[in-house]
Amino acid sequence: MRRPVSALLMVFAVLAAATLGLLVGRSNAPLPGWVSAAAKQSPGLSEATGPIVYYRDPDGLPDYSLTPKKTSTGKDYLAVRASEDMSFEEKAPEVAAAKNGERGRIRFYRNPMGLPDTSPTPKKDSMGMDYLPVYEGEQDDDSSSVKVSAGKLQKAGVQTELAERRTLNTVVRGPGIVEEDERLRSVVSLRFEGFIDTVNNVTTGTHVHKGQPLLRIYGPNLSSAAAEYLSALNARPDAGIGSQALKGARRRLENLGAPDGFIAEIERTREVPVYVNWPAPQDGEIVERTAVNGMRAAPGDVLFRIVDHNVVWVMVDVAERDLGLIEVGQKVVVRPRAYPDHPFTGKVTVIYPHLKMETRTARIRIELPNPEDVLRPDMYADVEIATGTEAPVVTVSNSAVIDSGERQIVLLDKGEGRFEPREVKIGRRGGGRVEIREGLTENDKVVVSANFLIDAESNLKAALKGLDAGEKSQ
Repeated sequence: MRRPVSALLMVFAVLAAATLGLLVGRSNAPLPGWVSAAAKQSPGLSEATGPIVYYRDPDGLPDYSLTPKKTSTGKDYLAVRASEDMSFEEKAPEVAAAKNGERGRIRFYRNPMGLPDTSPTPKKDSMGMDYLPVYEGEQDDDSSSVKVSAGKLQKAGVQTELAERRTLNTVVRGPGIVEEDERLRSVVSLRFEGFIDTVNNVTTGTHVHKGQPLLRIYGPNLSSAAAEYLSALNARPDAGIGSQALKGARRRLENLGAPDGFIAEIERTREVPVYVNWPAPQDGEIVERTAVNGMRAAPGDVLFRIVDHNVVWVMVDVAERDLGLIEVGQKVVVRPRAYPDHPFTGKVTVIYPHLKMETRTARIRIELPNPEDVLRPDMYADVEIATGTEAPVVTVSNSAVIDSGERQIVLLDKGEGRFEPREVKIGRRGGGRVEIREGLTENDKVVVSANFLIDAESNLKAALKGLDAGEKSQ
């Protein structure tokens, strides 16, 4: 009768231990001693021997006593003897290795968060997380490399690619505005006091050509200088005196801004014209007209303003961070918003030396030919500046680079689930790729997806600390 009762109590203890173990496992709480003690009973259920160590609750509750005790319902606490008492220490690495023979003997246990902390026996960190076992054959070739199981790689969706040489083109975009070329602007004004007799049929917006008459002017000072020049022409040059007077008289006309046609007419007709036809100084459009029939014009008054639009400027503001990518001579594509399907090609001619403090942008000047007069001043345009180079460089996808702020890291795939963190120096970016100037060579395989998950599943942080220690020791 005694053996069936003992067997029944043992089965009850095992079931209670399994149930409580499930609950405790979900809450990360340590197992009660009586559960481990029941689990460690031998299959033969040998008789408990040795002195009584403590007393446990008969209903399997996590309650213990060093002296005999009764429950609230009057049940006696059960005695636990030395032979059935559990050891609160976990199994030694050698014992765990026996159950994991297919993976080899456990060498040590490492910190689950990747910190440079190991233990020869199982332990928990400050947050209650179990240290991870490191088996023989793992991390045996390079202390900086880490190994992740194939199952974890598949679940994490890890993807790799080869570093390859490409021509990396980075396009800097910015808004632009069309402006006049400062070198192709001119005004019509007099160097003497004059009176406008008539203004020819030209208005604002009229295209004129160089030498085309704009207005007819009478100027007393100009007529006086013309009479002096005619007198020198008619005088006989005795002993060279006449020749010097002739040069002086002509120079006076030139200083007054007299047109070449006016001087030629005096020489041809040997008469002083009453009026002078004032010509346009250049080709272009009249953008301003103040001359009116019969008006008096003082020296320096602007009568006409003329601009040539065959070449225009496009002023574009680029962000300060992109300024280092732009050089004089780079090709530019300008798309006026009025003609988005009619792109214009030009080049960067000037990078202005000052930044706008309010917007932290730099101003770039682009020259564009405008033979059809499509581009007009104050037009808005979208500008694309190609900043790439023709020489191919080693590149990887942007997602392959882990940027910590102080350094850039890529995970080098060494095969068989082994990865090595490699510090790199990056260059330009463009087209979803980044230039690797140092740290990688062509055809190196790097992780481009789930690299942060690999960091969380391995001791990558410890490897990075090793890199820091190596730099400090140099």
